[in-house]
Amino acid sequence: MTAGPPIEDVHFADAPQMNTSIPGPKSKKLLERQREVDTSAVSYPRSVPIALDEGRGATLRDVDGNVFLDFFAGIGVLNVGHSNPHVLDAVNAQTEKLVHTIDFPTEARIEFIERLNDIAPSGLKDHNKVVFGGPSGSDAIEGSIKLAKHNTGRNAMMAFEGSYHGGTAGALTLTGGRKYKEGYDPLLPDVRHVPYPYPLRERGNADTENARAVCPAPNCCGDLSCGRALERVQAAVEDPYAGQEKPAAIWVEPIQGEGGVVVPPAGFLQGLRDIADDNDVMLIFDEIQSGFGRTGEWWAAEWHGVAPDAMTMAKGIGGAGLPLGAMMYHEDYDTWGPGGHIGTFRGNIPAMRGGIAAIDYIESHGLLDHAVELGEYIRGRLREADNDHLAEVRGQGCFIGAEFVDGEGKPSKEAKGMVKDIQTYCYERGVLVWTAGRQGTVLRLLPSLVMTHEQAERGLDIIVEAIEAQVD
Repeated sequence: MTAGPPIEDVHFADAPQMNTSIPGPKSKKLLERQREVDTSAVSYPRSVPIALDEGRGATLRDVDGNVFLDFFAGIGVLNVGHSNPHVLDAVNAQTEKLVHTIDFPTEARIEFIERLNDIAPSGLKDHNKVVFGGPSGSDAIEGSIKLAKHNTGRNAMMAFEGSYHGGTAGALTLTGGRKYKEGYDPLLPDVRHVPYPYPLRERGNADTENARAVCPAPNCCGDLSCGRALERVQAAVEDPYAGQEKPAAIWVEPIQGEGGVVVPPAGFLQGLRDIADDNDVMLIFDEIQSGFGRTGEWWAAEWHGVAPDAMTMAKGIGGAGLPLGAMMYHEDYDTWGPGGHIGTFRGNIPAMRGGIAAIDYIESHGLLDHAVELGEYIRGRLREADNDHLAEVRGQGCFIGAEFVDGEGKPSKEAKGMVKDIQTYCYERGVLVWTAGRQGTVLRLLPSLVMTHEQAERGLDIIVEAIEAQVD
């Protein structure tokens, strides 16, 4: 039996529909009230000045009655859309019975762990444990740091330039972005950041001969940026004069999110797997933004056929936007004693019920295949846009980035301003998009998997129009 209504029936009709300029009068009042009482750390309304009222599927309505097409989905949280009725039914039924359980067994907790095993990547399926340490992705990363150190006895860690892993102390240490760390030193010691392959910015990335000359992988994929990155990783791990001890683990996003939706070349994750195996180093995938169906596979790394030793999860796994962070790891690393990893909110069973229902909804409606098809359509439309500053459109499934450069081909302030102008053009006409990239020069689209082809077409009409409006 099909779980819940078809995706065509879970949205507000006729989006986008604009009744006022942006921000509208009611939004202005709420934005002003927020400025008076809320923290100065609030950021999103500074980029998109609206006050929200209600969401349905891939649509959002603000307090002025303007209805937007949502290509952002709460930073990739709402994979089955806003207020999905099938998910909400499960969440509300659980909320009426029991909410907070720490880690006492419940039907919801056990079933959710079992359903996560059903969709686990090869290598972890039927050989994993799942731990809940708190409500966020940062909590999941903190747990992975503890897991790696506890199992290896080593303190050093390795992550990548361009990465984002969260805002708590350990997760922030692994994060590559300097702007997130300013004013918070010292963080954790002994963390090395190495280059993440970035073909667009690497000269001669198609130079197969030179790639094979530097790449340590036995089956080099022929991409020079990949070969160079793996060479640096291997040297940092194996060189006895590398400057720090061998790392406990390597943390990597299978697709970098905040870094600009950077998709690594075909051989990169397997190359990391080989280096980790050769050196008794754990390999940990951060699937917080790229996972839970967003790319058209349950986990982005499945496109490469590579399994991690541990995998962090959050965002979409709460089903309806409820906060839930988790980590799945190979059973060989299940060496914690009682209380080895704790957290007061590690028993959010309404979120677990939401996650179960979201898995059912995705499977019942074929949303993994739909994400692949929808993403191909969106990237195709973006590539057709007439703007010489659009350097590359990339991504996988409904995880999409379009990078812009200035007249000299560089990711400058001029290119960043162009992306900001595109974002403004779009939200003024009822389409919500976001930005990413090391210099803020990437237009990032993270539509819900329930977005229909018709909605994508209407949204892309406006997005492409916004891109072409930036032509000199």
